[in-house]
Amino acid sequence: MRRRLLAVLMVLMGAAALLLSVPLAESYAAGRTEHLLLQRRADAVRFADLADRVRSPADRTELSTEIRRYAGLYGASVAVSDTSGRTIARAGVPVPSPRAREALGRALTGRSTERLPTVRPWGPHRLVLAEPVGRDERVSGAVLMAVPTGAARRDVTVRWLLIACGALAAFAAAALVAAGITRWLMRPVRDLDRAVARLASGRLEARAVSDTGPPELRSLREQFNVMAEAVADSIGRQRAFVADASHQLRNPLATLVLQLENVEPHLAPGPGREEHSRALDEAERLAELLDGLLALARVESGSAERAEQDLSGAVAARIAAWGPVFDASELTLTVSEVPPGLRVRSVPDAVGRVLDAALDNAVKFVPAGGRVTVSAEAVEDGQVVVRVADDGPGVPDDQLPLLTRRFVRAPEHQNVPGTGLGLAIADEIARLSGGRLAVRAGIPRGLLVELWLPGQPYTDL
Repeated sequence: MRRRLLAVLMVLMGAAALLLSVPLAESYAAGRTEHLLLQRRADAVRFADLADRVRSPADRTELSTEIRRYAGLYGASVAVSDTSGRTIARAGVPVPSPRAREALGRALTGRSTERLPTVRPWGPHRLVLAEPVGRDERVSGAVLMAVPTGAARRDVTVRWLLIACGALAAFAAAALVAAGITRWLMRPVRDLDRAVARLASGRLEARAVSDTGPPELRSLREQFNVMAEAVADSIGRQRAFVADASHQLRNPLATLVLQLENVEPHLAPGPGREEHSRALDEAERLAELLDGLLALARVESGSAERAEQDLSGAVAARIAAWGPVFDASELTLTVSEVPPGLRVRSVPDAVGRVLDAALDNAVKFVPAGGRVTVSAEAVEDGQVVVRVADDGPGVPDDQLPLLTRRFVRAPEHQNVPGTGLGLAIADEIARLSGGRLAVRAGIPRGLLVELWLPGQPYTDL
């Protein structure tokens, strides 16, 4: 937005500079042309007066001498004609042109040249003007002059250069002012944008701190900070309530489980024992649910800072820890393409906790004899991706977006142990680490879980 605003201001200032400098330049060119006309017309009037007083060969000789001297001094062409158009005296190179014939014809009718084409740096190189010879209504001839415009064009060029330099200087000064104004206007907007991004990433302590800009933006910053404070307080209270409730319910639930276990020896064989067993299973499931809620509340609190983590080492450690579990479930756990020395920036143990959630799901839902493969690699955009792929039954495409939602279970998996919080917690851990969790259908079947995290350069100490 800052660039667009600056571009608009620059275009407007450039248009203003052009609208001011072009008329000024044209005005000077027209004024210089008018000055040249007045100068040369005065000379033409003098020659016309000399021509009107020609009565003898001596007078004609004097006229010829004057125009030759003038032509040699100014590089002009001068011709004196009678009413029939016959040349009486001439000096310089004649310039036959329609403009010269037009000026001569106008002068023979008693009219002087009143206007000349505007002199500009590129031309015209010569101007033609004519003056009638005679007094009052009596016209006895005409003086035709073709004068060079070199000096006038030089003056116009110099003045135009000065105007152009002044316009550029004014444009540069205006551009600096516009850049400062744009920066002043956009600084609080950028600060608000950064605060919103931090708040959206889960950093509830984020606030807009810029105290510059127009009053409207300063008021918006204050209102945003008030809103952020209210949101942070509300979410904090909610998380504290979930954590406190989960923690407080664990003790009575543990007591209930203990009492159910103590009652078991006193139950007679029959339907009562089955009901007792189901009640004990539900109590244990409730305990798992409370543990999951407590873990989710701790993760969402975002209290851990991001730091450099050894991804390769974390993957190797979790594979070693889950190996016996997979062997007991008759599943094959393999590692493929995990280069040594991969490092990421994340919250502590993010890779291990996400792998635990993904591998735990694989143990629950992949049938015996299945295969689970873990891989990791660094990609071109500076990120590192960890993949957990299985060849199990997978999940329908319409249910894939639901896997990272809390407490969501597919209808056919309602009886499988679990709380439905594993991938939701993993997704929150990935987000707090500045990455993301993606769940896609495997090829040709199964499920693929991908953890994307910002990478760190590896240094072998």
